[in-house]
This record gives sequence, structure tokens and C-alpha cells, in this order.
Amino acid sequence: MRVDLFDFELPAERIALHPARPRDSARLLYAPAAGEAEDRIVRDLPALLRPGDLLVINDTRVIAAALTGVRPGRGDAPDVAVEVNLHRRESAGAWRAFARPGKRLRDGDEIAFGDLRATVTAKAAGGEISLAFDRGGATLDAAIAQAGATPLPPYILAQRERAAADADDYQTMFAARAGAVAAPTAGLHFTPALIERLDAIGVERAGVTLHVSAGTFLPVKAEDTRDHVMHAEWREVPAETATKIDAARAEGRRVIAIGTTALRSVESAADESGRVQAAAGETDIFIAPGYRFRVFDGLWTNFHLPRSTLLMLVAAFAGLERTHALYTHAIATGYRFYSYGDACIFFRERAS
Repeated sequence: MRVDLFDFELPAERIALHPARPRDSARLLYAPAAGEAEDRIVRDLPALLRPGDLLVINDTRVIAAALTGVRPGRGDAPDVAVEVNLHRRESAGAWRAFARPGKRLRDGDEIAFGDLRATVTAKAAGGEISLAFDRGGATLDAAIAQAGATPLPPYILAQRERAAADADDYQTMFAARAGAVAAPTAGLHFTPALIERLDAIGVERAGVTLHVSAGTFLPVKAEDTRDHVMHAEWREVPAETATKIDAARAEGRRVIAIGTTALRSVESAADESGRVQAAAGETDIFIAPGYRFRVFDGLWTNFHLPRSTLLMLVAAFAGLERTHALYTHAIATGYRFYSYGDACIFFRERAS
């Protein structure tokens, strides 16, 4: 399918630079399986769900993956300030990262991030480098947490600087397992008060982990979706979650993904019949129109970037024409887009 079919124009003022406060006061576009969409707010969610609905939530935790360091000058040349965004762990002491200015780095260069040091071991296109740190495991994790900052999306940093509040704002209330370098933003809308109300009506929850990579922000550069190579991310679907999902489906209860990452995690672990297996490891599942969903009846997500794999997943779930119509409505009526923006929830009829 042509990638330009997933393009749209978004006025700059529709990009959310800060989250709604409180989180559950964000707007919500509700798109039922049949009938007209409705403008709601996030705290209306209990009225849109049923007792026994199962929400599948990503419990990854964002790490302080944005590092600022110094590469010592060569000869009489001055030191060079280097900005690094970690995006993929390669081993206990090594990460892939995007660096600026990448062109001024060479294999073997050392970068100092305060007391933490790393050596450039490889370079690739687009400013990507591989870094071997001077420590590993939990010791490295602690050093990154101390030296790093919140890895905000580029479309936010293009319009403002990081703020102290981002350390909490860019973390979901479910965050438990450290490893993501971008937030599973669908979860940002939830509050303890909202979860209490969902619990009270009998809505159930199950957890998965997908450590979101910076690749989530990359536009698709191919002209056809068939030519796109999806980035891989580590995910785990615990046995308990697989059992809960299979039981819900067997009993005719709805299974709803809280975010594209939760959906991709589970769909990558499901067989052709929709039965989910416990799984841990990397997935590069790419979902675009034409994909046959095996598990989910509903998808809760944010409004995504044009030409992105996330928008393609939404179009696969809701239909391309309907997705365009809903996005056009959202732009015209002032919804806020992207990571700190508003939410939408789509339902679809389960295939027989």
C-alpha cells in the first residue's frame, strides 16, 4: 500500500507540548464498532466499557536515555559537545544511540558524560553510533539514571526545552520495568482515581512489557508499506497475561489494548486462532491495512504522526477511510496530537 495514503497536514498548534492536568481531563474521541464517533473526555471511560472487559497495559518504564557529554579535542582543536540519545541496548555494557554531531565522531573516540565514559565502537548512517561504556549491568543503569535526562520526542524538543516536570509527566502510572527510551503514551492518560472506577465496575487488567525504542518516531521512508523494514523491540507476554486473554476471549469478553505497543506485543505472541502464548524476546511485527487481527476488540491510543507505523496500525484496526475521517474531525475540533496529546478509543467487530 502506498505510504502517502497515511499522510496528513497537522497545524503546529495541534502538537501538545505539555500533558493535560489532571491526566484524565484530556479529550477522548470514542469510535464504536458501529455508529457515529463521539467527543468525550478520558474520565468518561468507565461509561464506555463493560464489566469483564480486559485491558492489556504496557508496564515498561522510560529510562533517562538523553545524555550530554564531551568528546576531547584532537590536537589543538577544542572539545566537542555531544548529545546522545540511547535507543537500543546491545549488551550489559553497550548501547546503540543517535548522536549529534555524529559526523564529528570516529571509531575509538571517547565521550565523557560526567564520571560515566563510553567509547564509540561503530558508526552507521543517520548519526547512529554504537557505544561501549566503562561499566555494565545495574551499575551502568544507575550511572545513566544519574547522568541522563528524559528522552522527549523530537517534535517537542523542537519547540521547547526539557522541564523538571517531564520526568514524571513522561512516565505512566503503570511504569515498573525499566528499559524504554520513549513512553507508551496511551498509558499517560490514566490516573489512580480512574483505575479505581474501572475496578469498581469489574474491568480487568493484564500486563505486558515492550521497551519502546526511538524508532517509534521515525517516519516510513519507503514509498510502499511492503518495502518498510520494521525496527525490533524487546517484549514479554507473561504466562498469566496469556491465560487471562485466552479466558476472556473464550468467554466472549472484550480484550482492549492500551496502546499500540501492548497490541503489537500480544499479536506477536498469538497463533492463527488467536490463542496467546507466553513469549519473551524481540519482535518486529509490522501491522498495516490488510493485517488480520487475532486478539483485540478495542484499541486505546493517542493521535499519531503522519506516515508513521503507528498510524498504519490504527488504519489497519479502524479502516483507512474511517481513520482519515476521525483524524480530520480531531484536527478541526481542536484535539491535541502526539505523545502529550489527547486520546481515542476504537472498537471493531470480532471476526467470526
